[in-house]
Amino acid sequence: MLQLALGYNGLSRLDGSGAGPRAGDPGLLRLFGAELGGQVAWLLPAALVALVAGLVWTARRPRTDPLRAGLLVWGGWLLVSGLVLSLMSGTFHGYYTVAVAPAIAVLVGIGAGMAGHRGARPVLAGTVALTVVWSWVLLGRSAGFVPWLRWAVLVVGVLAAVGLLVVGLRRVAAAVAVVAVLAGPAAYSVQTVATAHTGSTPTAGPAVDGGTSAFARGGPGRTPGGSDDGQFPGRPPGQDRTGQGDRPGSAFGEPTASPALVSLLGTGAGSYRWTAATIGSQTAALYQLATGDPVMAIGGFSGRDPSPTLAQFQAWIAAGDVHWFIGDGAGRGGDGPATQIGQWVASTFIPRTVDGETVYDLTSPAS
Repeated sequence: MLQLALGYNGLSRLDGSGAGPRAGDPGLLRLFGAELGGQVAWLLPAALVALVAGLVWTARRPRTDPLRAGLLVWGGWLLVSGLVLSLMSGTFHGYYTVAVAPAIAVLVGIGAGMAGHRGARPVLAGTVALTVVWSWVLLGRSAGFVPWLRWAVLVVGVLAAVGLLVVGLRRVAAAVAVVAVLAGPAAYSVQTVATAHTGSTPTAGPAVDGGTSAFARGGPGRTPGGSDDGQFPGRPPGQDRTGQGDRPGSAFGEPTASPALVSLLGTGAGSYRWTAATIGSQTAALYQLATGDPVMAIGGFSGRDPSPTLAQFQAWIAAGDVHWFIGDGAGRGGDGPATQIGQWVASTFIPRTVDGETVYDLTSPAS
């Protein structure tokens, strides 16, 4: 657990020592780039303006002032998380940007709440104009998606920004400004909810121009299957995350459970602690969800974690705790315990093929 928390899922994500798939190139403008801008940056400029303006306006207030404290808390969240996401050079998926969404939302809310501050009108008008221009840029990256919307946002938003400076139009202009600045992200949200997704690396909105990662290539509102989070370097084409090959009926390389194998695993499942065991949690989860019965994931997510050991697994088999082993027995965990278990199973039990999948009955060793 410590190795994962501090290593693969910790420092190696920052320094690139465990480099895998990455969304965008590291740099201060990463969150504004083609691959991530539409995921998180719609209101990011407005949040930064609100943070700076708010700290300036509250600079002379008492140390215990709650508004300034809120700005420091949420601003600190945004800056620290934003810089980490922008500069980390290891494995990085676009959905990690949800970490800054709460801070953006609160800072924009605080900024709107400070609209009544003396001298705030020009800043508010400028922020609205900046936001709609930025929305125009982001919507332009998916030019085929509701093409009229980007121009409507720009024109209406600029008019609203001007209206905020006119005394008699401020309330109406404020309402129109809210609609203009939220139209782009709202359209992306609706498109995302209305589109079926596959894979374990979700992304929001339609495909964009200029993106080079899997997130841009996955098609509108979809992500390509088989995302391995960097844990299967050099995986041959046509293999899924488990390394066992795409199964019939899969979409974007996503495996689907074999009905024949699901039926086989369910036979007498209540008599065993685990109805089956397999290397890696992706296949284990697939069949556990399909059968509703426990399936052991040997070696954790990728098959490389040293749990269980060969001796532990052999003890469970001797006790009759596991019925089936799913996989070809070659092992997918390097030279660790998972590979040792797979090789022991292949040399000890008789394989059978069910709907293209190799399985072993662990209750009937070969003579």
